[in-house]
Amino acid sequence: MTQRFSDNVQFDYEIVVALGSAWRQGADVGEVLATASAVADAGGQEWFDAWAALGRRVREQADRDAGRGHSVSARDAWLRAAGYLGTALVGVDAATDPDKRLAEVFPEHRACFDRFLAAWEPPAEPVAIPYEDMSLPGYLISPSGASDVPGRSPTLIVNNGSDGPVSTAWTMLGAPAVARGYRVLLFDGPGQQSMLFEHGVTFRPDWEEVITPVVDFLLARPDVDPARIVLAGISQAGYWVPRAVAFEHRIAAAVADPGVTRVVDSWWHNLGPDLRALWESGERDTFDRVLEGALAEDPALAATWRWRAKPYGIEAPSALLAEVCRYDLGPVVGRISTPLLITDPDGEHFWPGASRELYDALPGPKRLVRFTEAEGAHRHCEPMGRALFEQRVFDWLDGFVSPNGRSKVTP
Repeated sequence: MTQRFSDNVQFDYEIVVALGSAWRQGADVGEVLATASAVADAGGQEWFDAWAALGRRVREQADRDAGRGHSVSARDAWLRAAGYLGTALVGVDAATDPDKRLAEVFPEHRACFDRFLAAWEPPAEPVAIPYEDMSLPGYLISPSGASDVPGRSPTLIVNNGSDGPVSTAWTMLGAPAVARGYRVLLFDGPGQQSMLFEHGVTFRPDWEEVITPVVDFLLARPDVDPARIVLAGISQAGYWVPRAVAFEHRIAAAVADPGVTRVVDSWWHNLGPDLRALWESGERDTFDRVLEGALAEDPALAATWRWRAKPYGIEAPSALLAEVCRYDLGPVVGRISTPLLITDPDGEHFWPGASRELYDALPGPKRLVRFTEAEGAHRHCEPMGRALFEQRVFDWLDGFVSPNGRSKVTP
C-alpha cells in the first residue's frame, strides 16, 4: 500500500483513483497499470497524451462492439473510455495549447459517458435542472426493474467535488446507489465540468442556492419520494454538502466524504507556512510577487495551480485565496440538523483533521466513520477501499430511506 506510481503527487493519486474505479467497471486494472508505467516519470504533456490515447483506443473498440451488436462490451468500454479521458484532463494545463486540448477532449469524455448511460438498462434520462436564468445539466439513472416497482423511489443526489469527472462521481457514488435500488441524480453544478468548461460558470460558496433548486426539481417528479431524498458528496463536496443542509432541510440524510470545515486549508497545506505567514501579514502585493515567482520557476506547480484555480475564475493569487477563504462552515455549522455521516480516512492529504473537527462541531445527528491504512481504505476519498466504503456508508443511508421497502428506521 506504500507503492507510488508517479513522483507527481496529483498524478499518483489519480492513478490510484483509476485503479479503485475498477470495482465499478470504470477502468481495467491492466490498462491502468500499463499506462501508469509508461508515464511514471512523465510531465503533464506526456500524461495528457498517454491517457487521451488510451481513452480514444478504448472508445474506438466500444464503437466497433456497438456496430457488431456486442452491447454489453460497448457499454462497459464507453465507461472506461470516459474515465481515461477524464484522467487525461488532470494534466491539460501542463500541455501545449491547453485551451485547445480541453475543448477537444472534454466533449469526447462526455460523449463516451453519454453513450454509456444511454446503454444502461433502463437508459438514463438526461435532465435540465432550472437554476437562476439557466439550467444545470444532469442525468437521472434508475435501477433495473424500477418501472415494475409501484410507488415513488428513494433518490440519491450525487454532489461531485472540485475537478473530478462525472464518470468518477458515478463509480464512487452513483453505481453503488443504483445497485442498492436508489434512483440517482448526477449533475454539474457551478464550476464543475460542463458548467465551467462550456458555460464559464464558476464556483459559489453558498451551495444551498444550488441544492435547493435540485431538490425542487426532484420534488416536481411523480417518481421521487419526497421523504426519501438523500445527498452525498466527494472531495470538496465535503464542504458543499454540509453547507447545503444547513439551509435545505428537505433532505433525509447526507454524506460528506471527507468532512471539510475550511476549503482554504487544503491550499495552505500545499503552499507552506512561510507563504501563509506572508498572507496573514496583509502584504498582499508582496504575496502575489513571491508566489508568482515560485510558479514561474516550477512549471508542474504552475500547472496544478491553474487547474485548481480554474473553477474559481480568479487569476491573482491573493484575490483567489480571499475568495477560497469564504468557503468556511464555521458561521453555519450550528444550523445543521440533517443526519450527517462523515468519513475520516487515514492519510487524508487535502484536509487532515477536518472530518473530526466538523463532527465535533455538529449539533445534530451524526456519524464519523473511520477508514484505515491497515484495511487498505486510507487516503482521500478511500480510492482503494471502495467495497468497504459502500458497505459502511450505504448501510447507514439505507436506514433512513429503506430502498428495499422495509419500514424506515433512524440509526
